[in-house]
Amino acid sequence: MMKNNQLLLDMGPLLAFLAVYFLTGKNMMLAIPVIMVTTAIALGVSYAQSRKTRIMPVITLVTVLLFGGLALYFNNSVFFMIKPTVIYVLFAGALVGGLWFGQFFLKIIFEGAFEMPDAVWRRLTWNWVGFFLFLAGLNEFVWRTFGESTWAVVKVAGFLPLTLVFALANMPLMMKYIAKNHSESPK
Repeated sequence: MMKNNQLLLDMGPLLAFLAVYFLTGKNMMLAIPVIMVTTAIALGVSYAQSRKTRIMPVITLVTVLLFGGLALYFNNSVFFMIKPTVIYVLFAGALVGGLWFGQFFLKIIFEGAFEMPDAVWRRLTWNWVGFFLFLAGLNEFVWRTFGESTWAVVKVAGFLPLTLVFALANMPLMMKYIAKNHSESPK
């Protein structure tokens, strides 16, 4: 139940954004405050339920508020459409920075769910760095080439499935360690 609830908390703001965007005749300036408020609410509810602060949703909230605020202040949706690019580049940069300092931030994010050799964490980290940079480029391509309406749909209905497929594609790399750690746990 908690995992399904977390998925709803993570996806709710995006779905609310898309719904308001299309229900208001593609009015980005009405949809942006909705995602700003619902993202803050989702983070608060998530914290209230788990008493944990997850770093990625916090970064997302900060960038939603920053770029959403800029878009509203300047009445220019481009500020909001570049937000995913900035987030993806920040995530990629943080992962590379972690490697630079000998840290595997993905290991921290997975909160000890399984143990893998450093070589596997390194490979997984580089996989995600490449993927985040790909998404940043894709985001730029979509909003610059196809415009706001297509970007809004791709942001919600494209990036999440791509991320899920990419995560699943990395599972074979991790599965033998997940299975090994699970079989070693006390019964």
